[in-house]
Amino acid sequence: MSLKEERERIEERTKELIKDIVEEQGLRLFDVEYRPEGRGWTLRVIVDKFGGVKLGELEKLSRTISPLLDVEDFIPHAYNLEVTSPGLTRELKKPEHYAFFIGRLIKVITKEPVEGKREIVGYIDDVEKGILKVRPKGEERVVHIPLSVIAKARLEVEW
Repeated sequence: MSLKEERERIEERTKELIKDIVEEQGLRLFDVEYRPEGRGWTLRVIVDKFGGVKLGELEKLSRTISPLLDVEDFIPHAYNLEVTSPGLTRELKKPEHYAFFIGRLIKVITKEPVEGKREIVGYIDDVEKGILKVRPKGEERVVHIPLSVIAKARLEVEW
């Protein structure tokens, strides 16, 4: 098994184990990342909810899932567990991330031009069938961006 496959297996198994616990605590599982960082490994559990996540909620979730992960013992390396929220300018990677933030301002950078541009700032209109629909800021039209050409997408903060 390649390192990438092993990481993906660990991330998926972690999601399966903790999803119900996250939801029971009134949170939404945004993502799980298992990455080498510094001299070791980090298992990052990223959670969210409307209105934002409080530090106490992150601590409670960490205390709840840490023993479960220890008992299941499916991660071959020593690791640090980090339970966090994605932050105000969170990176969006998956269709469900875009769907959760319909109506919010986003900055999308594409691998290739879409309607002549590689950077689009606008509001998420919809996401379906592999297409992100964005209404550029100050415009009425909607740009259709295939998810496969998105290099990076982040929420933008409107002041």
